[in-house]
Amino acid sequence: MTDLGKVDREFFDEYIYPRLGAARDDVALGPTHGVDFGLLDIGGTAVAIATDPVSVLPALGFERAGRFAIDIVLSDIAVSGLDPSHLAVSFTLPPEMTDDQFAELWEAMHDEADDLGVSIVTGHTARYAGCSYPWVGGATALAVGDHDDVVRPDGARPGDDVLVTKGPGVEATGLLTTLFPDAFADLDADVLAAAQARLDETDAVRDAMTVSAAGGRGVHAMHDATECGVHGALNEIAESAGVQLEIDESSVPLRPGVRETCEYLGIDPWRSTTAGSLVVATDPSVTDDVVAALDARGTPVGVAGTVVAGEGVVVDGERIEHPDVDPSWAAYERLAREAESSATDAE
Repeated sequence: MTDLGKVDREFFDEYIYPRLGAARDDVALGPTHGVDFGLLDIGGTAVAIATDPVSVLPALGFERAGRFAIDIVLSDIAVSGLDPSHLAVSFTLPPEMTDDQFAELWEAMHDEADDLGVSIVTGHTARYAGCSYPWVGGATALAVGDHDDVVRPDGARPGDDVLVTKGPGVEATGLLTTLFPDAFADLDADVLAAAQARLDETDAVRDAMTVSAAGGRGVHAMHDATECGVHGALNEIAESAGVQLEIDESSVPLRPGVRETCEYLGIDPWRSTTAGSLVVATDPSVTDDVVAALDARGTPVGVAGTVVAGEGVVVDGERIEHPDVDPSWAAYERLAREAESSATDAE
């Protein structure tokens, strides 16, 4: 198992995949490494389901932290091609969280769910000793629709175009510079401001819904580039579909502040978590429609390459492997430790 972040493929295959409880005929797609959601068939209706931790970062302010938390949870279900519809949330809150702080957090989560048409149907809320920020619970999201409208994660096929929105390192850049601004004192002030603005681009839910609406059944695969970043997402799409992706790196958007921030931290933006960025495989007949719809939303997108027969990912002629370990986790741990040490020294 990796020390930080999601378990690797070897751990998944050895410990998780062989032990999935009862075999049921209504499970159309079960747990698969690198795949965002599962799929049920309930009386002929498709029900996509995804579960994620709830991460709350008080340093963002509880209103902003609430929106960030729910968007991360809902993104895994939005890439199913079905609009998110239902949500269950379990909170295991740290004892120091006040009622007023929770109220601000919950109001923001309610507002975002309401705006997206998502109903919160059940949950659990409690404070427990030993719980601490940022991991304060978990949530399960559902989307209900027709099986023919589901965008399966293994759907990429030779001849498809590969689209990438927003590009690498968006989340890592925006989150780390916002949480630990003092650590970036040597960055140019304009660069730091641009980097911090990336945090507002970590919502992939509306982009995924836009892609599905514009491309319809010509959208063959969609994946949000969270842990292990764009390189991880490209490899996961290729592996699940049994195809090769050929990518031109210069055709992928690169948002302001990303390169400078990641160089400053000594991390690779292409391998770093980037919630908000999508990797999409489309039939060429719908590519222009999808690009135009994303452009209309103001979402940067590039036609980054093509799907061909073969396996794996080739970027600018060089084969790349799945990163396995996301470097932004170690960077977060180091920055948090340094911030804590500075606060202690100041007392």
